[in-house]
Amino acid sequence: MRALLALTLMCTAAFAQAAVQTREIPYQDADGNRLVGYYAYDDAVTGKRPGIVVVHEWWGLNDYAKRRARDLAALGYNALAIDMYGDGKHTEHPQDAQAFMAAALKDPKAAARRFDAGLELLKLQPNTNKHDLGAVGYCFGGKVVLDAARRGEKLDGVVSFHGALATTTPAKPGVVRAAILVEHGAADSMVTAEQVQAFKAEMDAAKVNYRFVSLDGAKHGFTNPDADRLSHGAHGGPDIGYDKAADERSWADMQAFFKQVFNE
Repeated sequence: MRALLALTLMCTAAFAQAAVQTREIPYQDADGNRLVGYYAYDDAVTGKRPGIVVVHEWWGLNDYAKRRARDLAALGYNALAIDMYGDGKHTEHPQDAQAFMAAALKDPKAAARRFDAGLELLKLQPNTNKHDLGAVGYCFGGKVVLDAARRGEKLDGVVSFHGALATTTPAKPGVVRAAILVEHGAADSMVTAEQVQAFKAEMDAAKVNYRFVSLDGAKHGFTNPDADRLSHGAHGGPDIGYDKAADERSWADMQAFFKQVFNE
């Protein structure tokens, strides 16, 4: 009897662990660049489900971005962590990250095409509801998803976590389709108070449906448990830091936000 119970528990645990499935998917953007997506979904969920694009920090498509895709899949979404740098490359060196980011943003139209390639790949995945789509981005990725909303991508909701707010392509009235949630660290030294005010003024002028959450004491990178390690050490890291309370609060905000925009 004990042996049977133990076997049952082992099988139950194995099933629970196997519920979220993942795989890497090679793809290309319209310019022919080789990209690598990381797709996550819960195979216990039946029927069509919303799809959410995940855009990585300036470090690139690393384990953290992939973990967030799995986290979203565990909530019942089809999630695709897309590749904005090419070849799935990533780094822990700030100088390399800065160079990767600068190259990716040098041509806004090329960056838009790269985002679009990831969104189209997500829509092709089985059981993705093409009419319920969202995007989340972290740091550099926050800017990418905000810019996608600004240009009127067919997204229901966009969430920026400690994202860059400045843009060369400001929102215009009647263009933005997505509801927007911005989770910002009040102690983020990488985003100035002037940029915050300019962003709010931009959203108000364009009559965008948005919510801006300022999290007391949170630095840039507050959602990433690796931020403390990456903020110092051999490579001379930036002014970033993990904040467990802000991480949990912002994640809860995101969940409530998507439930609302997807009418769940």
